Amino acid sequence: MPAPLSPVTLVGRHVRLEPLSLDHVDGLTEAATQDRDTYDLTWVPADRDAMHDYVEELLDDHRRARVLPFAQRSLETGRLVGCTRYLDPHWWRGRDEPDEIEIGGTWLASGAQRTGVNSDAKLQLLGHAFERLDVWRVAICTDARNARSRTAIERIGATLEGVLRNHRLRADTGGPAPRDTAVYSIIADEWPAVRTALERRVAASP
Repeated sequence: MPAPLSPVTLVGRHVRLEPLSLDHVDGLTEAATQDRDTYDLTWVPADRDAMHDYVEELLDDHRRARVLPFAQRSLETGRLVGCTRYLDPHWWRGRDEPDEIEIGGTWLASGAQRTGVNSDAKLQLLGHAFERLDVWRVAICTDARNARSRTAIERIGATLEGVLRNHRLRADTGGPAPRDTAVYSIIADEWPAVRTALERRVAASP
């Protein structure tokens, strides 16, 4: 079994990505219980007990080398504003670092949306993946119905590869139900141009 990805703190212009821990539960609960109108297609824990279970599950998945989760902290306010993660790593070259990884499981408090936090977080995560982990491909996936998320991914410069049918669980039902997933990617050869565009976007963001 591959070793878990090493926790790392990533600091940008607007956001600090901290290795997720149980110490983040209260701050993330506060972030998640702001206006929840944009969470219709994204599962975000709605109270402290659910947040505690959510963090515990992510930490267990990290121990199993399935994810590397982060808490997102606004550098403007010092408050926690959401979560994101690396997930679904794949190893092809017989080394410790993965050769392909996905960025996902991302949510932001309503007050951090439409700010520079998301673009900056993607800049830090993509930079670490391509420049430190030396991956060949980064995937970014979302519910195919989520127009807001798809627009944000396309603005980063990711390429739509297609839609996988009945690929993951929907977040907007009372029980297990499948969703179609829009799959985007950025490959190593594309990263320099994507980085330049993201750096400009982050610098211009409030």
